[in-house]
Amino acid sequence: MADKLTGQRIAFLVAPEGVEQVELTEPWQAVRDADGVAVLVSTKEGRVQAFNHLAEGDTFAVDETVEGADPGSFDALVLPGGVANPDFLRWQPGVGAFVRSFFDAGRPVAVICHGPWTLIDADVVRGRRLTSWPSLRADLTNAGATWVDDEVVIDQSGPNVLVSSRKPADLKAFTHALVDEFAHPGRGRTQPAFAGVSDQDAIRQVAGQTSADLHAADVFARESDGSLTATEAAKADGDDLTP
Repeated sequence: MADKLTGQRIAFLVAPEGVEQVELTEPWQAVRDADGVAVLVSTKEGRVQAFNHLAEGDTFAVDETVEGADPGSFDALVLPGGVANPDFLRWQPGVGAFVRSFFDAGRPVAVICHGPWTLIDADVVRGRRLTSWPSLRADLTNAGATWVDDEVVIDQSGPNVLVSSRKPADLKAFTHALVDEFAHPGRGRTQPAFAGVSDQDAIRQVAGQTSADLHAADVFARESDGSLTATEAAKADGDDLTP
């Protein structure tokens, strides 16, 4: 991949048991291929048990626990799927706060399959656009998200970039988007046209008039009809009489 994650620490958050193995290992390898540092985070020390659908797969060593990890030490977060994996995570103390911290800090997050369950319980999907395993559609919609049936969805409408995919068959697109967005977080975002400008001034600017323009026009009109006070006239001429 052309994009590089050199020096970036990417957290992979999984439960002690139940993560879909390929949804962990393929994004993990993509991060490493891009020179990133993949860190396995779980709720317990030791090893996590992955699954290939319903069959037990390999085990993987935990690098850091949710309780001991500093969210601020990571540049991005990946939430793999597997039915049991997020179902376990969503009830564990500290998981919601850990996940929410990435959104609060504006750091990119990538999630696949059943992973959005964890996002729902962290209360970070309202107003966001994402995809998932189809059975989560109602859960996400009820939580205020817009659900889309695409292999990968990149949403930049919130405080951070959110990359999502539906299932293992989408992993090629998912890993490509994940690395690209992690390498260039926020690329493609545009600054609001009237950032830092009041609503009234924004409307006036659209009409081609600024506050200064309208003030000058008001002064001229009141000079003409004699309603301008002496103090206001002095201010208009640049001579402020106010003590």
